[in-house]
Amino acid sequence: MSSKELKTREQTDKKYKWNIEAMMPDESVIDKDLEQLKKEALEYGQKYCGHLASSSSALLEALQEKDSIWRKLEKIYVYARMRRDEDNALDKYQGMSDKCHSVIAAVSAAMAFFTPELLSAPEDRILGFLAENSQLKEYQFAIKDTLRQKEHILTEAEENLLAQIGEITSSTNDIFTMLNNADIKFGKIKDEDGDCVQVTHGNYIRFMESSNRQVRKAAYDAMYDSYKALINTIATTYNYNTKTDVITARIRKYPSARSAALSGDNIPAEVYDNLVSVVNGNLPSLHRYTDLRKKLLGVDKLYMYDMYVPLIDSPQKSVSYEEGLDMMREALLPLGAEYIDKMNEGISQGWIDVYENKGKTSGAYSFGSYDSYPYILLNYTDTLKDVFTIIHEMGHSMHSRYTRSNQPYIYGSHSIFTAEVASTVNESLLMEHLLKNANDVEMKKYLLNLHLEEFRTTLFRQTMFAEFEDITHKAIENGQVLTSDWMCGQYEDLNHKYYGSAVERDDIIKYEWARIPHFYNAFYVYKYATGYSAATAISNKILTDSDTAAHDYIKFLKTGESAYPIELLQIAGVDMSTQLPIEKAMDTFNSLLDEFESLV
Repeated sequence: MSSKELKTREQTDKKYKWNIEAMMPDESVIDKDLEQLKKEALEYGQKYCGHLASSSSALLEALQEKDSIWRKLEKIYVYARMRRDEDNALDKYQGMSDKCHSVIAAVSAAMAFFTPELLSAPEDRILGFLAENSQLKEYQFAIKDTLRQKEHILTEAEENLLAQIGEITSSTNDIFTMLNNADIKFGKIKDEDGDCVQVTHGNYIRFMESSNRQVRKAAYDAMYDSYKALINTIATTYNYNTKTDVITARIRKYPSARSAALSGDNIPAEVYDNLVSVVNGNLPSLHRYTDLRKKLLGVDKLYMYDMYVPLIDSPQKSVSYEEGLDMMREALLPLGAEYIDKMNEGISQGWIDVYENKGKTSGAYSFGSYDSYPYILLNYTDTLKDVFTIIHEMGHSMHSRYTRSNQPYIYGSHSIFTAEVASTVNESLLMEHLLKNANDVEMKKYLLNLHLEEFRTTLFRQTMFAEFEDITHKAIENGQVLTSDWMCGQYEDLNHKYYGSAVERDDIIKYEWARIPHFYNAFYVYKYATGYSAATAISNKILTDSDTAAHDYIKFLKTGESAYPIELLQIAGVDMSTQLPIEKAMDTFNSLLDEFESLV
């Protein structure tokens, strides 16, 4: 596939395309359905506004109707987005997606009264409703969670005002997105073949993985020179984005922006601090790895543009899609026959969209609505890394499959805190399977290096990002303005702390913070690191105590958002309120490093 000219959507074999028709057999009804949902939302407001807490039956009906409207709207929106992702050149589905956004805004406005009105009622009355009406039991956790946040919910008028200015307060994210995806240009470099090529977001990592050091340096310089040229604009954008976080938190009576961000999942502050503390305590292990990288690359000076190039070339050059599926099935056998059967059923039902075509959205994801298959978008290129992508996204999709089969709509999603666990457990099981069955020392070295890089880029790097976010938000809370010089200085110091003296300090890496889109969704990236730690602990348990641990893990997959993430992960045998899972993950990193060092 990769050696051929890129196909159009129509030229792609049906067996490699997802069965999206199963989700929406007749899309001609979508416009009518969207208009009906707007009408239902308006009627909803007229029916329940002012009467929400009049009786337990009124509250139950209001909750059920609210779920019904959102459930139908979600399905249409997800369908439109996925259709758009098949071929972004088609205006039809862009228009359908835009129309969904408009209806979502209208429905949100019509239902804006709900939470303030619920919280304005005496709490003992609402709790009394839960006691007297058994049908409200389904909503008990959601209601109690809303009551938990009562002190941070404003009056109906204030909530309505915040909702109306939401488009303005989120504008910094949109500004950065336009700068980052539309306006910024990274210039051209000479690739390995001497051809002049444009550096893009899409090919940058490929250049960073090039065995040609001059190509790596040229791409690195081209990328960061472009951010340097816009650094004052980006700094101002991020400054106001961070101010918005801080001011919104104050309006909602949170002690800090971080506290506000953690509150939604009811995550104790200690979880964030434990992550940073344990990772900082293990930075000598990362320094040991960078020292080894310098030695194996045989360079007098190691730079940040040397951090992504594989230390060992992959002995397996090509893995077909069908071979990748077989590898996934074998690797996931420790999860039990039921998991494998459900996964195989999903593959045969058409969950997966496999190959790239003209106009198709890049990357990979797992998506779908409560009432659809948990679809997977891939851009498979027949590499071993693509197999890790398949198994990662299948982890998300199987999580959705189990949850939606066992939870009502209101609990049918996952917080990022738990979602990344399901995908990373699968990746960990694949890695262990491949290491166990590696038939030569070169393959083993390649896999160990790949695994170490996952730790570096997920557990260490995302924690560094989390530290940066904490620093910038605390600065704003202390009355400081985030200037470009100050942020570049803070980031450069963090980067040096994490990577150690083996990596030369240059005048470029300090601009890296300016290209991270996740910073515009504050206190988010730490969840990748905690999720990776939890997944490492769970996969180790499954491999050493297969039956019990796998049973507990499947139980966890069924829970959705029916409780807080910390409690849900305890079902799988991991307590993220302690430092232990992160410490165990660091033990694994050190063990892998020991083995890799002994082989090279």
